[in-house]
Amino acid sequence: MQITDIKIRKLFDEGPMKAVVSVTFDNALAVHDIKVIYAHDRTFIVMPSRKNPDGTYRDIVHPINAAFRTALEEAILDAYRTSLNEAREAAENGENAVSDDALV
Repeated sequence: MQITDIKIRKLFDEGPMKAVVSVTFDNALAVHDIKVIYAHDRTFIVMPSRKNPDGTYRDIVHPINAAFRTALEEAILDAYRTSLNEAREAAENGENAVSDDALV
């Protein structure tokens, strides 16, 4: 299964959630609402989940093995950083600004 597209849907400059992402696999399957989180001095992804009646959360979709999770996380974080750099350049040119706090 190949990642064929990554879209950064929304960037956040405050709080631990830094972005919401959609990923397309093999031009055939899209996974929405993957979150980019910055916490505990690192940036990582959180898969889409739903809240259970007992207040816990359960992933709706998730990688089955560590190798694929690592590849997915690296691809998403690369796209996130590229998007942040583009936002920074746009801010320098007077377009919509993203603060340096989001550039982690």
